Amino acid sequence: MEKFDVVIIGGGPIGLACAIECQNAGLDYVILEKGCLVNSLYNYPTTMTFFSTSERLEIGGVPFVSISAKPTRSEALEYYRRVVQSKKLNIRLFEEVLSVENKDGVYLTNSSKTVYTSKYLILSTGFYDLPNKLRVEGEELQKVTHYYKDPHFYAFQKVLVVGSNNSAVDVALETWRKGAEVTMVIREPEIGKSVKYWVRPDIENRIIEGSIKAYFKSEISKITEKSVFVNTPNGEVEIENDWVLAMTGYQPNLPFLQKLGIQLSDDAQKKPEFDEETMETNLPNVFIAGVICGGMDTRSLFIENSRVHAEKIVKRILMNEI
Repeated sequence: MEKFDVVIIGGGPIGLACAIECQNAGLDYVILEKGCLVNSLYNYPTTMTFFSTSERLEIGGVPFVSISAKPTRSEALEYYRRVVQSKKLNIRLFEEVLSVENKDGVYLTNSSKTVYTSKYLILSTGFYDLPNKLRVEGEELQKVTHYYKDPHFYAFQKVLVVGSNNSAVDVALETWRKGAEVTMVIREPEIGKSVKYWVRPDIENRIIEGSIKAYFKSEISKITEKSVFVNTPNGEVEIENDWVLAMTGYQPNLPFLQKLGIQLSDDAQKKPEFDEETMETNLPNVFIAGVICGGMDTRSLFIENSRVHAEKIVKRILMNEI
């Protein structure tokens, strides 16, 4: 066993921010991350650009300098790596947390490598690990993916994109520009209202001119090796297909929170129970930080408006220690 004051689960930007606050306060801590450093950001498309400006992504007072006002994925990966390096943060990568137990007020965190004991626990696990499934026959085929990296891979291929929001629109446009034959399947009657205002005219014009085919008010019914079956307002159609990119969003690992004993709201939002001022959950000395605080509402919290969670948590911990 290894003993710490605080165990932080999740090595994303907010988990790192929590570690920096703990370090500044003289608390002994460890970050446990099941993947690589800032694993969620690493899984973003290679061409992604943030909505936020670089200064709004900064943590720990470390300046984030980018070439443009809005930084790229690669710039963010380099920035957070340098934060960890310069702050000498205690982070254990590729170490998955399997379970957490409360033994007489002490939390035992069982990982894939060892067991940690701590008085305090911070959960900052994000939401990018569990994709929203299509739940149709054939979804398990290798041609189907919920993650997208680079458009070159799909050059001159028949690509079907599921979804209507920013990720789906970006994927459709980028793969089309690399020579892919692109079809979009959209449940709603139009492109998502949250799509970036400078991108919306582009996708709408490509659909109007027929460069990108779009089926609105439609859903996939079955996927096979060579085609996709889609239920449309005019009946079922079969589309010849090489790849299905399901940009249907992601969800936090709420079952993990429930197993730990954190209560969730009864509505569809499934928001964890916590104190807005301290970020403490219904479990004593267990805190949550980052986008996971919103439950299924994954669009309300981002890096820029979650950084304050770290300060609130450590302030509460220090009050307990007085």
